[in-house]
Amino acid sequence: MAATGTVLVVDDDPAICVVVGEALRRQGHKVKTAGSIRERAALMDSFTPDVLITDVMLPDGDGLEGVADIIADRPALSVIILSAQNTLNTAIRATEKGAFEYLPKPFDLNELTRAVSDALGTRQAENGEVEEGEGALPHDGLPLVGRSPAMQEVYRTIARVLSNDLSILVLGESGTGKELVAEAIHSLGQRRTKPFVAINMAAIPRELIEAELFGYEKGAFTGAHARTAGKFEQAQGGTLFLDEIGDMPMEAQTRLLRVLQSGEVTTVGGSKPVRVNVRIIAATNKHLPQLIEENRFRQDLYYRLNVVPISLPALRERREDVILLARHFLERAAQEGLPRKTLADDATQLLMVYHWPGNVRELQNMMQRLAVLSRENVITGEILRNMLPLEAVPADYAAPADHLAHAVRDWARRQLGVGIGQPNRNLHDDLLAVIEPILLQEVLATVDGNQIRAAGLLGINRNTLRKKLTDYGLDPLQLRLID
Repeated sequence: MAATGTVLVVDDDPAICVVVGEALRRQGHKVKTAGSIRERAALMDSFTPDVLITDVMLPDGDGLEGVADIIADRPALSVIILSAQNTLNTAIRATEKGAFEYLPKPFDLNELTRAVSDALGTRQAENGEVEEGEGALPHDGLPLVGRSPAMQEVYRTIARVLSNDLSILVLGESGTGKELVAEAIHSLGQRRTKPFVAINMAAIPRELIEAELFGYEKGAFTGAHARTAGKFEQAQGGTLFLDEIGDMPMEAQTRLLRVLQSGEVTTVGGSKPVRVNVRIIAATNKHLPQLIEENRFRQDLYYRLNVVPISLPALRERREDVILLARHFLERAAQEGLPRKTLADDATQLLMVYHWPGNVRELQNMMQRLAVLSRENVITGEILRNMLPLEAVPADYAAPADHLAHAVRDWARRQLGVGIGQPNRNLHDDLLAVIEPILLQEVLATVDGNQIRAAGLLGINRNTLRKKLTDYGLDPLQLRLID
């Protein structure tokens, strides 16, 4: 059983406190939140958490100040630092203060909850409270994965609606994860102990939609042998997810509108209304205003459903999440008993150039197939190309390693052609002087200037990285990734 404990979350953004707090409570942790250094200090006078999660930029000062003293007073406490600054200085200071983990914003909820589990597992293992390996086991993952700016906005909206019952309309292309958003809102919200019921309008014959939604009485139509509760009654007290609402027939739309207005359902063939209490989350991949203009969707129903809109980006619009998602799906497959697979560098590059018309669902399907069908433990670009449609990869596409090999070979031949009579030339250093600054720039830009993470990716220590940056005249603060 994975370790659970008490956690204090300190952030001046209430949305972050809500969504992080609810995610951790869902995994069995006891959580308190604070919005400032002053509130943090007041809470810790009477509350001794196992894990402290704190932002750096707080309204009344620097969240890192005092962390070393807190750890000195409470050696068993693990501190996780969050920061939107993502600078070298912040990363170094977090390490020097004794932080267990440093996560740059925007962070992924799964990554943060895993860090909490790892911190608790390490703490309990040191205290001899769990058997070997027990604390390292992660909790079940949250339904959403992604740390791109587009997904961070989705998370913020989810956090704002957890404490109310406003109707939500989730918009996005097929395969973007609309039902996962509905499940996240339900599982983190006030109704999580009640049913979550989903119905897909596009998958039900038009003549049966009303019976499915509202239920029916015995004898209401041919085959109705007994009274059957509809989705509204099945979701009593919980959440009803109406997927592909744009495919709902007009007559069913009219009846749905009456239910939303009255809060009462009358079964097909029945006369006595039943009071229902459900939260409505609808979703569609269609442009409802266009359907309204074509008299295919009721405008008044649209306003009822579209109280809080959530727009999900297509996968091609959040490419920074592609590799994170791919590895997540491979890891999930391994947890389900399939062989563990990893991605080679040329495979990750190919995943990034593909346009993903089927979005996250297509990526998940591909990773599952690779986990089942591939005989190799390392998925290479060649293996991946055989899985993709022929038109998916440009005819002249070559893996980055192939391009690099050709470039180095051409450079070497040119240098040897003009310099073969110069025995004192140092071609090795000359080549490094061409390639190494480019590599350093790209790695630092990818990690937003964070030298700790950059050094880890490069396989060198931070002092070596600092010296190389100085030698090449590179400023890490100017190498942050700008979208």
